[in-house]
Amino acid sequence: MPAVRATPHRAGADPGRRRVLAALLGAPVLGLAGCTAEAAAPTDDGPVELSVFWWGGTARAERTEKALRLYSERNPRVTFRVTWQGSDGYYDRLATQAAGGNVPDLFQLDDGVLTEYAERQIVLDLGRYVADKRLDLSALPPGLVRYGEVAGQPVGVPAGQTVAALVFNRDLLRRLRVAEPRTGMSWDRYVAWAQQVTRAGGGRVAGTMDPSGDYRALWLWVRARGGEFYRGRQLGFAADALTEWFALWERARAGRATPSATLVEQADSGEPARQLVVTGATAASFAWSHQLPELQRLARDELALAALPGPPAAQWPRASMYWAAFRGTRHPAVVVDVLNFLTTNGEAGAVLGHDRGLSASLAVRRYTEGGLADPVEQRAAAFGATLANSLGPAPHPPPAGHPRVRALLLDAAESVRAGRADARAAATRFLAQANAALA
Repeated sequence: MPAVRATPHRAGADPGRRRVLAALLGAPVLGLAGCTAEAAAPTDDGPVELSVFWWGGTARAERTEKALRLYSERNPRVTFRVTWQGSDGYYDRLATQAAGGNVPDLFQLDDGVLTEYAERQIVLDLGRYVADKRLDLSALPPGLVRYGEVAGQPVGVPAGQTVAALVFNRDLLRRLRVAEPRTGMSWDRYVAWAQQVTRAGGGRVAGTMDPSGDYRALWLWVRARGGEFYRGRQLGFAADALTEWFALWERARAGRATPSATLVEQADSGEPARQLVVTGATAASFAWSHQLPELQRLARDELALAALPGPPAAQWPRASMYWAAFRGTRHPAVVVDVLNFLTTNGEAGAVLGHDRGLSASLAVRRYTEGGLADPVEQRAAAFGATLANSLGPAPHPPPAGHPRVRALLLDAAESVRAGRADARAAATRFLAQANAALA
């Protein structure tokens, strides 16, 4: 049986000449008849070795490699050379490979760079493969498919579906005798709840992380008000809206709903180990729903999920990550067949579990229902399934320049927190800089 060969889990490991640059957000999916069916034979003749690259931890690597071995068992002439590392430095490494034309056959991207890599013609246009069903996306929610399209063409296949979520410390709230936050509460009500937590804890723990620099929270806040984060290649909201957002969190800080600016800035990176709900500095923080198992492993108390404040319809079926194929691969038909297997095969979906979120395919979700052994994964999956029917329409994926916009938003929020700028000045400067970056 062909073996998947992995390099050591370290950022500097040399994955070989052709690495896969995509975060395998493993959402293998399968058609109803595909649970046991053999994968369609790729058109290339002779042995094929594909390179695959993703970010993640040891558990993700084990699951991903096992799913790839399943493919090789069905297609013995296809083997994989895999490389994986932590998220830190992943995109730096990918950019270096892209600059040299040394891109893996299959790699992972997130929505922040999908448009950029499509416009730079690094990723393979999957349109014709979707059209002739060699890549079958018919069982995916339409909004999830749309979120992988750039200029109307599919370029990324969702590896999983996730939502932005409020992660809270259930045991702590029980000890403090404070009610849990609930899905659908307004942002103002959420801030009031966080102030109640701080008071109940005697100031030893704050109610919430300060998300004023978190683009996910701002995006949903803007959508709940009938706006949009982006309109084409420009921001979709004005300085007045951002000023109001910053002012909301100034009031929260004044009411001690949030911890010190120093603690907030330490957590602004989004690294799971620095999440304030994990370190014990707050009762609640903001993350992706599929990260609950990882966060729970880092915490002593039981953690739970609620939707971000505001109406659930402000969210949309969101890809936690995408699989993408290299435009210059020598084996496009084989790569697409592997993509189809990871997206539509029920056995692969069962192996991948909930590590990258809900399976992208609704058919695979039905096939794997009840098969999750980890109770925390079960809770995360149940939360995602509960929200699935309440989500709103998907926007286009962010335009090129989105990572810079995210960094500018964080800088603006930190300048307000530190008192270096007032909300209006910070918002006005951010809009000018962000629109320039997008242009």
